[in-house]
Amino acid sequence: MILKGKIWKFGDNIDTDIIIPAQYLAHTDPKVLGSHCMEPVAPNFPREVKAGDIIVSGTNFGCGSSREHAPIAITALGIPLVIAKTFARIFYRNAFNKGLALLEADIYDLVRNGDEIEVDITTGIIRCGTKEVTAKPIPPFMVELINEGGLINYLKKKLEG
Repeated sequence: MILKGKIWKFGDNIDTDIIIPAQYLAHTDPKVLGSHCMEPVAPNFPREVKAGDIIVSGTNFGCGSSREHAPIAITALGIPLVIAKTFARIFYRNAFNKGLALLEADIYDLVRNGDEIEVDITTGIIRCGTKEVTAKPIPPFMVELINEGGLINYLKKKLEG
């Protein structure tokens, strides 16, 4: 599964309050959540990001509370993948449960905001210009979750089939 898009860089310790500020947690509509994604650090992000773009971050992406709103806000914008050096563990699982792919790779200093990137999530190969990095690939079961749009859709399909 190959994903291609423009890079949006965010630093270390991007917590769930940055991904989706607490004042919007009463909303359940993914479009509303997406319209406030990354608002505290990049107010124009929801209007400028394009479906298929990819977030690249440093360490500890998704730290903070365990809210599922955070991966929902990201996927609502059409972002299929976040690449970070490390992820908060509960965010990691929530993301896959909501259909958002995550790759752990230390590429933050190798790429620039706006660079075009190509990522094969099944092999872990990341290409940006002439640079190539291999991350730990996403396990096949987790790829299935992503392909089905998250855990609930995956389970529905399994029970129906």
